[in-house]
Amino acid sequence: MLNHIIMARQEGIIKLNGQIGDLSFYKTKNGYQAREKSGVSGSRIASDANFQRTRENMAEFSRATKAGKFMRTAFKTLTSQLADNRVSNRLMKEMFKVIKADSVNGRGQRMVLDAETELLTGFEFNINAPISTTVSTTYKTEIDRATGKLSIELPDFSARDLITSPQGATHFKFSAAAASILFEAETFELNLQESPMIGITDVLVYVLLNCQLKPASTGPLFLLFGIGFYQEVNGTYYSLSNGAYNGLTISQIQGV
Repeated sequence: MLNHIIMARQEGIIKLNGQIGDLSFYKTKNGYQAREKSGVSGSRIASDANFQRTRENMAEFSRATKAGKFMRTAFKTLTSQLADNRVSNRLMKEMFKVIKADSVNGRGQRMVLDAETELLTGFEFNINAPISTTVSTTYKTEIDRATGKLSIELPDFSARDLITSPQGATHFKFSAAAASILFEAETFELNLQESPMIGITDVLVYVLLNCQLKPASTGPLFLLFGIGFYQEVNGTYYSLSNGAYNGLTISQIQGV
């Protein structure tokens, strides 16, 4: 049975906006109009063979959303300070790509496989301040699964010349986050390390951040690199309120 739409135009003085029962009222350039609500019921989508592909897409979309949320939970200590307000949607889209890369399971059953998580490498948690534009110096990342050591090293560089700082900032610090994440089991191990405060006018800076996880982890290993800016007032460091220049990126991932 085909759904049909009833269009109507109000002739009286009563102006309605919104929905009453199965009728939706809205304003157009020709006045206020109403139409009957249409669409496919949830029960039909859940059982009709014609909507098999829809059910498959919904299942994988839900899995991607769940995986993205779990990853943000794992790194919440950093993402709460160094991520933009649209990171949830952006990360979910990238997780959906990871799920679609699953070449083992059938359509609708694909999941976040450990090896495919490497597709997330380079993801920026603050799209407005990518690390590549804020930190212009090179840095080295290393993951040693056998020992559980993950590190980020920045050789001697000039903060004055190679760090893009926001107005009002006097200092910054780097952060490294290492994690082993099992998405299907919903478990993770996390280790965070931070550099000392560094003056934005310092000209000779060396930073080595070593994170330690359990040796020989069986899950994919993630190494994140971040930067946050501060203003020093009478010996106290205050995080800049707008956070616009704070950044966090997935620098390296080692799948299994």
